[in-house]
Amino acid sequence: MDKEAKKPSSKTASSKDKRPKDKDKAKDKATDESKVHKLSLKGSSRLVAEFFQYSIHTILFQRGVYPAEDFTAVKKYGLNMLVSADDQVKAYIKKIMSQLDKWMVGGKISKLVIVITDKDTGEHVERWQFDQQENTSSTTPLFAEKDKPEAEIQAEIAAIFRQITASVTFLPQLSGDCTFNVLVYADADSDVPVEWGDSDAKEIENGERVQLRGFSTANHRVDTIVSYRLGD
Repeated sequence: MDKEAKKPSSKTASSKDKRPKDKDKAKDKATDESKVHKLSLKGSSRLVAEFFQYSIHTILFQRGVYPAEDFTAVKKYGLNMLVSADDQVKAYIKKIMSQLDKWMVGGKISKLVIVITDKDTGEHVERWQFDQQENTSSTTPLFAEKDKPEAEIQAEIAAIFRQITASVTFLPQLSGDCTFNVLVYADADSDVPVEWGDSDAKEIENGERVQLRGFSTANHRVDTIVSYRLGD
């Protein structure tokens, strides 16, 4: 279903006393590990959602959909990122992220797509697709180990943004005025706000496709593909 939007006692215990205490410790440890797993899944969902948010801003800036003066610099992923300061754009992205956060935590999303469209012709000229998989098996090699450091994940994300920035070297220059839309591929049983509507895939006709970098956590994997219309 494609949907479009319209963070002690010193006393020594006897062996008899130790056994129940060890059991209690094991029980506490299991409880703690369970809590860590749940927090890790939720934290991973939010990390992916945040990545999507910064991807929208970065693509709008790098592809010149809005003037450079409409963006402000922030520090994220060890990089100087640029985010839109335009009130309408911020409101649109905020509306998307509000719903995206809920769908991500609920495991309802398979991909997010940013489509750039020529205002005059209505032709889709660029399509950025972020495929998202949730880990449902402990044996698949697509996902990171549970103890993968967050710093390593952040470095993988930073590498994606560097690649998006460098994409201007092979993507055709966008001519004329362009606009953008965000599509979210959500499960059929997802709760959908009334202001969201069904959409077609907005594919690029006879376009080129380039696979970019991805990143993974123990719970999610994101891969990036950009499709674009060849120059005339």
